Amino acid sequence: MSTIWSQIRIFLNDLYFPKIQAIDIVEILILAFLIYIFMEWIQRTRAYTLLKGILIVVLFILVATIFQMAAILWITQRLASVALLALVIIFQPELRKALEQLGNKSLLSSVFLFENAGEKGERFSDRTISEIVRAVNEMSEVRTGALIVLEQNILLTEYIDTGIMLDAEVSSQLLINIFEHNTPLHDGAVILRGDRITAATCYLPLSDNAKISKKYGTRHRAGLGISEASDSFTIIVSEETGRVSCAYMGVLTTGVTASGLREQLHQMQKRTLRMRDARIPRFRKGWKKDET
Repeated sequence: MSTIWSQIRIFLNDLYFPKIQAIDIVEILILAFLIYIFMEWIQRTRAYTLLKGILIVVLFILVATIFQMAAILWITQRLASVALLALVIIFQPELRKALEQLGNKSLLSSVFLFENAGEKGERFSDRTISEIVRAVNEMSEVRTGALIVLEQNILLTEYIDTGIMLDAEVSSQLLINIFEHNTPLHDGAVILRGDRITAATCYLPLSDNAKISKKYGTRHRAGLGISEASDSFTIIVSEETGRVSCAYMGVLTTGVTASGLREQLHQMQKRTLRMRDARIPRFRKGWKKDET
């Protein structure tokens, strides 16, 4: 027994326990804070999707290393020298935006702003859903073209900046007036953030999906394009036919009824609530065959 304790004491004596000072704790907290901000930024930009793809590649390389796949490792070694440059090129828009935000006085407030989605925690309320459905239904009946984007987890600030700021409460009357013919705000998209209409006349990226039918114009391509570039939910009302379509995650669904739209919005609401509950602490944060 004494031999065992002797061996334990020898083992413990060989261990190195660094002396932790107050400045070390401060340094750890600062690094943890910076890593948290970086992960928050990654998750709220398109870089999150790209990062997941990179992690898959890294995992594949790790498997190749474990099983000594010589050919793959040889190719990886040759490409490693240009990998850093490739990452800078791929993430150039996100990196530029992040550097611009470093000089923004509201940077910290935007990070620590608690979610203001209402007492129940939804990003948008049931009242907002009712107002959207009512406005879309009335615009569909009179064939008023509309393009409404509901922001989800990925922030759409770069597209909001292209429009005219409104910051108004969502109401069916306001949405109808915005998209009324020959009004200053009818051209472009309206972007909603929570229960607020953030901006109007916003420019959206057009989809380059070759499978989309030629009968769909710029409005549908823009709605599909923003759904490919982010996790937003987009509602499109056709000016020619009055038909309602929805775009989400690169999938365009046409011929959506009022009840179907309400159900999809409730699904978005529940999905947002689940995402919020999974975040601790609670800081703020496919294409479908044409229907005829």
